[in-house]
Amino acid sequence: MPGRTDPGLRILVVANQKGGVGKTTTAINLGTALAAVGENVLLIDSDPQGNASTGLGIGRAQRKTTLYDVLMGEREVLDAVVKTSVPGLEVVPSDPDLSGVELELGQEARRSFRLRDALAPLKAGRGYTYVLIDCPPSLNLLTVNAMAAADAVLVPLQCEFFALEGLSQLMRTIDLVRASLNPGLELQGVVLTMYDRRNSLSSQVAHDVRSHFGETVYQTVIPRNVRVSEAPSFGKPALVYDLRCAGSQAYLKLAREVVLRERKRRAERLELS
Repeated sequence: MPGRTDPGLRILVVANQKGGVGKTTTAINLGTALAAVGENVLLIDSDPQGNASTGLGIGRAQRKTTLYDVLMGEREVLDAVVKTSVPGLEVVPSDPDLSGVELELGQEARRSFRLRDALAPLKAGRGYTYVLIDCPPSLNLLTVNAMAAADAVLVPLQCEFFALEGLSQLMRTIDLVRASLNPGLELQGVVLTMYDRRNSLSSQVAHDVRSHFGETVYQTVIPRNVRVSEAPSFGKPALVYDLRCAGSQAYLKLAREVVLRERKRRAERLELS
């Protein structure tokens, strides 16, 4: 398919139309954990709030070139890359200007493919093995661009009463993007977040999600953890702020599971070819 990336590069959208599910937290800490297990990761902050950038310690003064400049065609994506304090993890930061992209692009041709076109240089670029795109909690042009550019969608799902309802809405969105913009888009997996073992509702939600989506749901669950919640205010991923806390250890397990699932996927494709 035109515009697809190097088969050695996996582009994952971290998305959920519902806010407060641990989406940005997952993008930051999964990216950090993947880097910790030896992957080369680029995190693209596609939320105008810029929380992923802030959570990785990228201050406003460091955001001289942002995703806004890239999507508007003013700069190349590699010009916007900023190193983080985590070896193997880099970021394309965001700032509030990004909120104007939808209005400024109007009805321009290929407006839904701006990010996919911008990521094309990564095919011969920096040796990234994973690109994670942190999306805003809404279905807008930024989310559509991310899904049009991606190989798969990774869904953080909070263990609460309306979880499955929100997930069904997201699945409809993925189907629409697959039908009109990106036929190869897959569901990478569902990550259960904010899991509280003391709460029977968490267990029930986890059971219901696994019953409905089967092996698509990762075995690793991300627990509610104060240290994970504190980390962004210090501009650090939880794994840097407190490696030993339960949340950090869970994200390391999730990263290993993501990598193993990807290796299995590639092996199966090789067999088919």
